[in-house]
Amino acid sequence: MNFIVLLIIGIPAIEIYLMIKVGGVIGALNTIFLIFFTAITGVYFAKIAGLSTLRSGLNQLIKNEIPIYEIISGAALAFAALLLIIPGFVTDIVGFLLIIPVTRKLMIKPISSKFNKKNDTNTIEGSFEEHKQDEDKKDS
Repeated sequence: MNFIVLLIIGIPAIEIYLMIKVGGVIGALNTIFLIFFTAITGVYFAKIAGLSTLRSGLNQLIKNEIPIYEIISGAALAFAALLLIIPGFVTDIVGFLLIIPVTRKLMIKPISSKFNKKNDTNTIEGSFEEHKQDEDKKDS
C-alpha cells in the first residue's frame, strides 16, 4: 500500500522535475511540442503493434492454440498507449519500451510463462475392458 502511494506521488514529481530541466535546456514551447509529439507518435505505433498482435492472436486461434502471449501483449500495448498519452518523459520511455517487440517480449516473458506451464502430473493414462460379469450386474 505504501509503495502505491509512493508511486502516485513520486512519478509525477519526477516527471515535473524532468520537464523543468528539459524546458530549461530546449525552451518551454519545444518541451510542450516534444510532449505532444511523443504522445501522438507513441499512440500511432501502439496502434500498429496492436493490430499486429491481434493478427497473431487470430492466427493462434485458427491453429486451435490459446493465444496467451498475444492477450498479455495486447494488454501491455494498451498500457503503453496510456503511458504515452500521460505527459512526461519517464512514462514515455517505459511506453516506448513496451511498444518495441523485443523489449516487450523480455518484460512479458516471466508473466506469460506462468500461464504456459502444462501440468500433466495428475493425468493417468490407461485402458479399460468390460467383462461379462459387469454387464450382468448392471441388468439386476
